[in-house]
Amino acid sequence: MSIAKFTHVSEKQYAEAMGERTNYLPLSEIPLPKRATRGSAGYDFTATADTVIPAGGSALIPTGIRCEMENGWVLMLFPRSSLGFKYGIRLSNTVGVIDSDYAYAANEGHIMVKLRNPSGREIAIAKGDRFCQGVLLPFGTAEEEDSFSERTGGFGSTGER
Repeated sequence: MSIAKFTHVSEKQYAEAMGERTNYLPLSEIPLPKRATRGSAGYDFTATADTVIPAGGSALIPTGIRCEMENGWVLMLFPRSSLGFKYGIRLSNTVGVIDSDYAYAANEGHIMVKLRNPSGREIAIAKGDRFCQGVLLPFGTAEEEDSFSERTGGFGSTGER
């Protein structure tokens, strides 16, 4: 049962997100996230540029990827276990939550991952390395009013904090 589809964002969105970085993967060379084995739950995301996460600091990695999924599903992002076990690397927001309507945000649903390095040494992630994984999960809802706002922006756009 297919409930989601990974695609690339536009060249314009990708270039804007990469900012002043140089030597990054061309959008056409970024592999769409995929599972390593039939039994894998996580879809691996690839680093688009060489990235150094300073000791005690963080770094943002634009992926060039968006995910269109059916309503009632969420894409949750986690660091690859090797980064967590070896170095303690984690997502700055602990778990990335990509909502089903995020794909239609003003930034084209561009998935960007901010990693935090709590260790006392800098950690390098090479361009082309698999660095995080996304797991698609169904979610339920509680009884609530039917008054919702429309998503207009990207990260943090549905709340004030």
